[in-house]
Amino acid sequence: MGGEEPKRAFEPSSGRNRWRRLETWLIVLVALHSTAVGIGALIATEWGVRFAGWEGAAPLFFPRQVGVFHVVVASAYLIEYFRYGGVIVVLTTKAIAVAFLVAMMAVDSTPWVVPFSAAGDGLMVLAILAIHRMAAAGRETRGAGST
Repeated sequence: MGGEEPKRAFEPSSGRNRWRRLETWLIVLVALHSTAVGIGALIATEWGVRFAGWEGAAPLFFPRQVGVFHVVVASAYLIEYFRYGGVIVVLTTKAIAVAFLVAMMAVDSTPWVVPFSAAGDGLMVLAILAIHRMAAAGRETRGAGST
């Protein structure tokens, strides 16, 4: 009689919103990771090259360019996601990175950071793809009465 409906234990929008929130956090975390790698490559260039397992790099321009590239792509991830709701840029960038890193392991002796980075980027691709599909499925079933 008070005009309010009782809350249901399951609301179709709650699952959809949960996947969308998780997707948002994942994209932000991936972008923060790329930004941190980029800033590290810019400000601790020589230390980073040695920590990653190489003896050094000369000139330092190229490792620093890697740093700028990471910041640029992190920005692109966020722009695409928050402006258009898409994840194509992050998925494409990470998939290309995995392919490149695996190819380098096949043709050259690489330090520990290369397989570690390939695995990390691969896991990011899989996580983003899975969560984006769940979030998209929630959007598609809106109003259909199912999840």
